[in-house]
Amino acid sequence: MKKLIFLFVVFSVVGGTGAVIPASAAGRHAPDVEPVATWNGLALEAVRATRASDADAARSYAMVNAAVYDAVNGIAVQRDRRDRAHLLRSPDGAPRHADRQAAAVAAAHVVLSRLYPDRTARFNEQLAADLAELGDGPGVSAGRTWGQAVGEHVADIRDGDGSRPVETQPGGTGPGVFPLAWSGVQYRAMIPFGIADAGRYVAPGPPALAGLDYAAAFAEVKLAGSARIADPAKLAHYQYWSLPAGSAQPPGEWLKIALEVAAKRSLPDKARLAALLSVALADASIPTVRTKFVHRHWRPETAIQQADTDGNPHTEKDTGWTARAGSAGGTPEYVSGHSSFSAAAAAVLAGFFCADRITFSHVTDSSPIDPSTGQPMRRTFESFSEAAADAGRSRVVGGSHFQFSNEAGLAMGRSLAAEILAKKLLYTTGPTHHGECPL
Repeated sequence: MKKLIFLFVVFSVVGGTGAVIPASAAGRHAPDVEPVATWNGLALEAVRATRASDADAARSYAMVNAAVYDAVNGIAVQRDRRDRAHLLRSPDGAPRHADRQAAAVAAAHVVLSRLYPDRTARFNEQLAADLAELGDGPGVSAGRTWGQAVGEHVADIRDGDGSRPVETQPGGTGPGVFPLAWSGVQYRAMIPFGIADAGRYVAPGPPALAGLDYAAAFAEVKLAGSARIADPAKLAHYQYWSLPAGSAQPPGEWLKIALEVAAKRSLPDKARLAALLSVALADASIPTVRTKFVHRHWRPETAIQQADTDGNPHTEKDTGWTARAGSAGGTPEYVSGHSSFSAAAAAVLAGFFCADRITFSHVTDSSPIDPSTGQPMRRTFESFSEAAADAGRSRVVGGSHFQFSNEAGLAMGRSLAAEILAKKLLYTTGPTHHGECPL
């Protein structure tokens, strides 16, 4: 009897599962430094601080999350019976018993330090804090070493991906042509992270200037996007999604949404989602920039002010027209990058969760102040696709884009995301898909 009593005291049953663990370990929890959320947060901060472009931001997020995913996945592959495909770094050589969190933070630290060397002190501070929380055991040491190797590999192979040096394209002249010089043109030739050929997603072009479809889109944006016509709701809609330089940019906003919706998922799940999403966003920048480069279409403000040159009897010149957005825009109009980024992100999120209709509320970096609360405006969406459509439409009511450029961008993003979901980060053995949901 004394022996039975002793056993009861020493062992504790964990709620309802029948699992038995030593009482001394009951209630003990492994440290959780939230590497995906924490280090993506640092990436978002770096993009804001450096006023990175949308394409630069997307590339940065993709590099960080590719390294985190491959670091975590490499260890998981050595432990599990089923292999999941890597992205940029093979799992060969990954230590089976390494700490996955240590690997994730070390990989992200290397990539961010290489991308933003002026912010290395901030990254070093976070790395030290994370490693102190995780402890100094052999698993943490092995994880850190492996993560560093993965981060260096990712930074090295993306160093010559065509995203540098920065190129500037001169403006053009004549009807339908974007007149200003614009930078970031090199992204049209960047090596993709996940898609096979960016050329297949280049949009076919805007409608002919002299045609009725162009005149209809012209008339719509001239009315809906006019700065002369006060409409607080339309202005707030535009501002919510505007995300200019100094913000996380549209790719970063969708990364924030993903991290919020997936907050309770496991580390491997969050790492895979962030990698899928950020890779799709980075790759979306390539056909977006390439399409702009090929067609060099003028923005609504120029189009309306110079409508007497377009050869269309159904458009009317207005030299005083300005966009509700407050600026004509710094790159060619066709296609809308906000639309291509948003549609790609929404499709990846719907594929990952195997459901589009997931309700979420969100505050963006550019949310206007809600006069009723005095706080940044929070908007609620019933699905990812609804949010993408809302983001795309904001560019029309802001007077920045024609509706045909919004539609073409949305179609581009959806198609590109479908390729990413169909081919990347899947199990290499056994079933890999159920409908449109990657396994």
